[in-house]
Amino acid sequence: MTQEAEKTDQRDVVIIGSGPAGYTAALYLARAGYQPVVLAGALTPGGQLVNTTEVENYPGFPDGILGPDLMDKMHDQAEKFGAQIEYDDVVSVDFQADDGLKHVTTDSGTTYSTRAVVVTTGAQYKKLGVPGEVEYSGRGVSYCATCDGFFFKGKPIVVIGGGDSAMEEADFLAGYGSSVTLIHRRNEFRASTIMADRVLSNDNINVIYDSIVTAVHGDDKGAQSVDLTNVVSGETSSLQASGVFVAIGSTPETAFLNGSLETDEDGYITVEHDCTRTSIPGVFAAGDVVDKVYRQAVSAAGMGCRAALDAQSYLSSISQHDSVTV
Repeated sequence: MTQEAEKTDQRDVVIIGSGPAGYTAALYLARAGYQPVVLAGALTPGGQLVNTTEVENYPGFPDGILGPDLMDKMHDQAEKFGAQIEYDDVVSVDFQADDGLKHVTTDSGTTYSTRAVVVTTGAQYKKLGVPGEVEYSGRGVSYCATCDGFFFKGKPIVVIGGGDSAMEEADFLAGYGSSVTLIHRRNEFRASTIMADRVLSNDNINVIYDSIVTAVHGDDKGAQSVDLTNVVSGETSSLQASGVFVAIGSTPETAFLNGSLETDEDGYITVEHDCTRTSIPGVFAAGDVVDKVYRQAVSAAGMGCRAALDAQSYLSSISQHDSVTV
C-alpha cells in the first residue's frame, strides 16, 4: 500500500471490479440514485474484454465491436448517470464490522464505508506461459471457443487441455475448423467419461497425448503453427494451427477477499439460487467471479443487472429514508 494518509469515504454501495457485470451494476444503481463508486482496478479496468479484438456476439452491434470500445461505452454510460469510476485496487475488506457497515480498503489508502457491496472482479484464464501466446492473443490464440470459433471456419485448430472445458471447446470447434487437434499433457483425460467419449467419437477431432505446446508461431496475419514436445520421449514436432484455444482452466479474482465470502472448491463465489446474494447480507456478486459455466459478456452484464436490483432491494429494506450523504 502507498504511504499516503488514509482517507474514509462513506457510500450507499461500492462495486468492486468492472467489466460488463460491474459497469452494468453501476448503471442500474446510478440511475436509481445511489451514486455508486466503482473500484475498477488500477491495471486492467474493463476486465478481459479490453484484451479482446472483435466482439461479434454482443447484442446491439450487428457489425461487431472491439472489446475495448465496448467497455468504453459501458464505462461512459454508467458515468453519465452518476457512477464514480476509480482506478484503484482493493487490498482488503471487512464485511462484518461492528458498526454494521462494510469496509473496503484500496491500495491508495482510501477506506470506503458502505451499506452494500457488489463484487464483479471476474476470473483470469490460466495461461500456458509459452513464447508467442501473448503476442498472438486475439490473433489466433483464444481462451473462448464460443467467442472466437467463428473466425476459424475451414482452418486448422488446436485445443489445449484435458478437462471437461477442453472437451466442450474441441467438440464445439469441430463444427468450424477443417480439423481440430486436442493436445493433452497426460495419457488420459481428466474430463468426465461422457465428455471424453463425445470427443473421441468425433471424426474431425484428433488427440495427441503426453504432449505440451512449447511455442506459438505466426506472422503479421496471426498464428500459423505451434511447437510440441512429447513429455515422455522428448520428441519435438510442429503442427499447423490458425486457431489455438487454451482450455486449462481459470482462476477467479477473489484473493483480496481473504476468505470473507463462501466460495466453491474452485474459489468461485457462491450465491443463493436464482439471485446474487452471497453468504454475507448486503454483499452481492456477479459475472465471471461467480459463473464458471457460461463466461460470456452478455451473461455477465445480465448478472450485473440482477446484482444491482438485489442491492437496491437490500438497501430499501434496511433504510427507506436514511441514505448516506456522499
